Amino acid sequence: MGNLSVVLPAFNEEANIGHTVEEIREILPKIATRWEIIVVDDGSTDTTALVCEDLKARYPEVEVIRHAQNRGYGAALKSGIMSAKYDLIFFSDSDGQFDLRELQQLICWSEDYEIVAGYRAKRHDPFYRRINAFGWNVLVRLVLGIKIRDIDCAFKLFRRSVFDHVQIRCVGAMVNTEILAQATRLGMRIHQVKVNHFPRTYGKPSGANPRVIIKAFRELCRLWRKLRRVEPNQAGLYSAIEEAPTSLTLADLADPVSKDSP
Repeated sequence: MGNLSVVLPAFNEEANIGHTVEEIREILPKIATRWEIIVVDDGSTDTTALVCEDLKARYPEVEVIRHAQNRGYGAALKSGIMSAKYDLIFFSDSDGQFDLRELQQLICWSEDYEIVAGYRAKRHDPFYRRINAFGWNVLVRLVLGIKIRDIDCAFKLFRRSVFDHVQIRCVGAMVNTEILAQATRLGMRIHQVKVNHFPRTYGKPSGANPRVIIKAFRELCRLWRKLRRVEPNQAGLYSAIEEAPTSLTLADLADPVSKDSP
């Protein structure tokens, strides 16, 4: 068994985050020697922050990062990965739509592959979301040449070394595509594993929000241009942390406001 960091981005998940953390806490002792759970509250407007602070107070292995305002899914994931300290990094959504016991399947492949990506055997989302996802996957495959069955499936495991060379600049829903596109260009080995997916019980997803979709298209165009400049020795996310001036904080590095932001 190895050491594992679990990253859980959360936005307005007051009814789900507690159960998700409790579930992963029961699983981790069986599959990891040492572990941590990093919950990133991305500026929730409900009581998610209070639930997270209660979890942190009760469980020493739980760390909470809070964005003062909603920055986007990519920014939340980036903050969590930047805080991760163990050799393997797993992330999933906080909405309870995955069977977290299936993380064991991903870990079994982690010695042979840099990235192990889950794909949903049957996606339990509203019909319009499934249609949007199908169209988006086809578009991304055509534009970026990524041969991944379920690009945005929020059930992925990475070796920490992936982020020595992979950068994260997308602040929105394009973050999965950005990571996988760079990894493909860099020749990293990616294995895909079928996982179960369940209907959302509480809360409302934000992926079909027109603003989110428009931002994703804009980021796709920028990503297509940037991929032409990907090089084997490029500095990744962790390189930026190591090279940053000591006066900068983790929050400064995670701040998505830059010349590349929409």
